[in-house]
Amino acid sequence: MEPMPLNVIVDNILEMNELFMDVATGDGLAGLLVLVGSLLVVFSIAVFGLLTLGAVGSLFSSNSI
Repeated sequence: MEPMPLNVIVDNILEMNELFMDVATGDGLAGLLVLVGSLLVVFSIAVFGLLTLGAVGSLFSSNSI
């Protein structure tokens, strides 16, 4: 029986977390680099998410100028 797509996605996410933890606990500044990269990704997702919500909100707002 073929696995469900959601199970494959969850399995891939769990495996990705294990691999990133191996890298983050590695030598030198690897953990700091993983942390900074994660913060950059989260920040950019938040900014573009807010911009998208603003654009969708402006479509439905009634500004009669």
